[in-house]
Amino acid sequence: MKTSALRTFAALTLSALALAACSAPSSAPSSGASGAPASTSQDLRKVNFMLSWVPDTNHIGVYVARNKGFYAEEGLDVGILAVAQAGAEQAVNNGLADFALSNMSNIGSLSLQDVHLTQVLQVQQRPSAIWCSLASNAAITRPKDLDGKVFATFGANEDSAIVKRMIQGDGGRGEFDSVTVGTSTFHVLQAGKADFGGFYSTWEGVEAQLKGPKLNCFEGEKYGVPGNPNEIGVITKADTAKKDPAFVKAFTQATKRGYEYAYAHPDEAGEILVAEAKKDGMEVDPALAKASMKFIVDGKFWGDPAKIADGSFALGTADVAGAQAYYDFLAKAGGTYQDAKGNPVSTAPKASELATDQFLK
Repeated sequence: MKTSALRTFAALTLSALALAACSAPSSAPSSGASGAPASTSQDLRKVNFMLSWVPDTNHIGVYVARNKGFYAEEGLDVGILAVAQAGAEQAVNNGLADFALSNMSNIGSLSLQDVHLTQVLQVQQRPSAIWCSLASNAAITRPKDLDGKVFATFGANEDSAIVKRMIQGDGGRGEFDSVTVGTSTFHVLQAGKADFGGFYSTWEGVEAQLKGPKLNCFEGEKYGVPGNPNEIGVITKADTAKKDPAFVKAFTQATKRGYEYAYAHPDEAGEILVAEAKKDGMEVDPALAKASMKFIVDGKFWGDPAKIADGSFALGTADVAGAQAYYDFLAKAGGTYQDAKGNPVSTAPKASELATDQFLK
């Protein structure tokens, strides 16, 4: 699922805030935990991190790191910006933000268009995309029932490729109609304008459990969709990672600590997300934040907590194999990849060139 596309309706309402808040980075940082003594408040390097949609638990490690002073210890003063209309990836590419939350799917597509970004910390280690109809729709009980139905989409071709494979994996034809929406998929389904749509189990799925509507959901990986479509993580410009590695390492190390803390203290992290987002003029439902974090920890979405605790797995590690399997699937499906001129591209991106673990160590 194309993450930025799924929540475009929320992103557009916040874009003006992002553009107004952006400021250029200053001189090179002094390192805290990475080596040299931490800087005073006057010396902290200004850093812009851009959201990819409204604040939620995917971003929580950044809010925790800011709240706990992890960034300050690394000599950084991090501002968290609402997403720009062009998207978080283009904001990083154009220098409006130093880092952003994105996913391997998006940066893979952009790499074929001469936009060179690098994932430096992969938050999510397993798929969270779910494809749902209203539970009240008795005509849909399994993926093959989606044949002939109407899909509420935000226009991403890869979403259609996933749905087609999922239906076919359940013995159906993989034929359905689509309607492009610009508002909440919940509202579109409840209004009867579509039969099913895409959500994230860790946020909208939890929200539906708390508030409704009740959903009947399917997971693509159970019906033949290979790899991990939802490798959500922190990105920066490839050129920044190459030319200013100390800066990128400082930010990555502090952010990693933020996600580790959130994973180990989910309730407190939920409270921090609510409080920190409010400082930036954004509202997060406290009950949803805590319930989402519980769902993430219970489902081991960021990795096995026990292995993270004992050091046998580093939170943030890139799943290059999972990304490549998904890239190859989309390339074979066709109709997803384009070059900078809009021409079709049949060659899959190279995941090994788009993610690195070097800043986690």
